[in-house]
Amino acid sequence: MAQGGHISTEPRINDRIRVPEVRLVGPNGEQVGIVAINDALRLAQEADLDLVEVAPTARPPVCKLMDYGKFKYESALKARESRKHQAQTVIKEIKLRPKIDPHDYGTKKGHVERFLRQGDKVKVTIMFRGREQSRPDLGYRLLQRLAGDVEELGFVEAQPKQDGRNMIMVIGPHKRKPESRAVRAVARPGSRASGPAGRPVPAPRGARADAPGHAGPAEPAEHGAADAPTGT
Repeated sequence: MAQGGHISTEPRINDRIRVPEVRLVGPNGEQVGIVAINDALRLAQEADLDLVEVAPTARPPVCKLMDYGKFKYESALKARESRKHQAQTVIKEIKLRPKIDPHDYGTKKGHVERFLRQGDKVKVTIMFRGREQSRPDLGYRLLQRLAGDVEELGFVEAQPKQDGRNMIMVIGPHKRKPESRAVRAVARPGSRASGPAGRPVPAPRGARADAPGHAGPAEPAEHGAADAPTGT
């Protein structure tokens, strides 16, 4: 009993193209027209190129003059880059209960913020148990609250939806998030408001307290590293 051979997914090229005529496309995309297969092969040989069948189901089939080796190499590079970008998309998952403790909520929210800062998507799952299943509104409000708390870092990519006993929402990171004013103010060196370690800057000798442009000793800065946004 004869076994079936391997079905090739690569296009037919050169003398493997066994049709009487083809619709020929030049190397730069120009339309040559319908020509006999022998004439098409001759043109490919004269141009030191390959005759590649790009549309085998057309009548007549469409063939193009190209450097097939270079074409395969560039196609492999594009496929590799595409797989690389797909592999960078990571989805993290956080699970919550509808009646979560405030401290636990803060911890979970911190995890979501950290994932979004890393550029990852976050799948947030509300797990309903027992009588909680009759109150889906509790889960919906919790998801809306979380989305509002992290809106500076991400956006709701998939709206909350019921999935059996669970409710699911997906949050995606913003493409680019500008640095917040608070972070810039804390990180800016040489601030006039305070000296080292937050001490007030003393007035120059001989300066009068009521001199124009001088409103008295500078008040100690109340903001510092403690006001910087904290991550978890």
